[in-house]
Amino acid sequence: MQKIKIGLLGFGTVGSGVWKILQENKKIIGKNCGYEVEVSKILVQDMTKKRDGIEQKDIFTDNPKDILEDPAIEIVIEVMGGIEPAREYILKAIENRKHIVTANKALIATHGDQLIHAAKKAQVELCYEASVAGGIPIIHAIKESLSANRIYNIMGILNGTTNYILSKMTAENMDFETALKEAQGKGYAEADPTSDVEGHDAVYKLTILARLAFGSYVHFEDVYREGITKITPIDIEYAKELGYVIKLLAIAKEEEGKIALRVHPTFVPQQHPLAAVGDAFNAVFVKGNAVGDLMFYGRGAGDLPTGSAVLGDLINIIKKKDLQKRLYENGFDQNSKRVIRMEENQSEYYVRLLVKDVPGVFGKVATEFGRHGVSLSSVIQKGREEPSVSLVFVTHETTEQNVQMAIKDIVNISEVVKLANLIRVEKMS
Repeated sequence: MQKIKIGLLGFGTVGSGVWKILQENKKIIGKNCGYEVEVSKILVQDMTKKRDGIEQKDIFTDNPKDILEDPAIEIVIEVMGGIEPAREYILKAIENRKHIVTANKALIATHGDQLIHAAKKAQVELCYEASVAGGIPIIHAIKESLSANRIYNIMGILNGTTNYILSKMTAENMDFETALKEAQGKGYAEADPTSDVEGHDAVYKLTILARLAFGSYVHFEDVYREGITKITPIDIEYAKELGYVIKLLAIAKEEEGKIALRVHPTFVPQQHPLAAVGDAFNAVFVKGNAVGDLMFYGRGAGDLPTGSAVLGDLINIIKKKDLQKRLYENGFDQNSKRVIRMEENQSEYYVRLLVKDVPGVFGKVATEFGRHGVSLSSVIQKGREEPSVSLVFVTHETTEQNVQMAIKDIVNISEVVKLANLIRVEKMS
């Protein structure tokens, strides 16, 4: 069997996962792609670090030129993470006509158009399945399997850390800080969990999916973002009572040629498949005009699931090598569809207020909602949180602007102590 040589940029969690799968599944990979895959060089920062299970110590290098400028290496796998120097290395590899596989969501979300243009010009492949949802083949599905569909919307749980935290808070009545510490203890959350819990990670992933699904260039800064740090056990209990589960959802919808892009905590109906996605799992719900509703489910992170996606891209590249043709990324439509401003978005809303327990407060609050065109579908008032009580409203569908204007006036009512929380409700129809 002929050999094909590859280079690895990085050997952390994902890089070591790629190596492990290549060793354990060597025969299967060779059978599926028709070549023996040989890792020629691995770029690392620390050459002195002990790495168990690898006998050929000369495989490691701290000089990127050993990979980027070696003519024998045909495919470069980037699993370093971060923007720089990963972007610089990938562009150099492309310039030297090497195919690229990357798991770098932040890089693809922020500089994907530049890299895709460079790869197209050099007539090499740029694959990034592992950049979204780990081992779930959602990018392949959108680009190829669903390419005959017009995709209306994508809703997903794209971050395993936040899903683990919210699952623990829901099942065991934990508060946010306790659930976060447990997630860190299990390795699901970083020491600095900001990217996960504030929604940045999900924004990067949604940016990539939206570009592919709607054939339009969108910038990650176009995505509205809210994290989960304000979610409390009280909100989770009210969600249960009202028939919902709280999830951090990434939502992309095309509406009349315009795109809505949002990442925020969401009330999901208990009967919807996404509500049952627990622990650190990811899931992506897709609606197409021909295929209808689909859901993709699996582990969204980790060495082996992400490594599986990386090597799936690698095998596809090698298969195309023998077909003497390549399916190049067409790039994103530069006549981009307009991204709907957040205040234009329509949704139902859960609003929890802390109010003084005095007569007439409900009437005053309801009047302000009505004055701003917000109608109410549910109201709950019970339990004392001395010296205040929770007053909970669920609205009918309305615009973000109407709700925010109503809230602005409501918090000025003397009997209202504060807005405790506002969470959007997804009907999932």
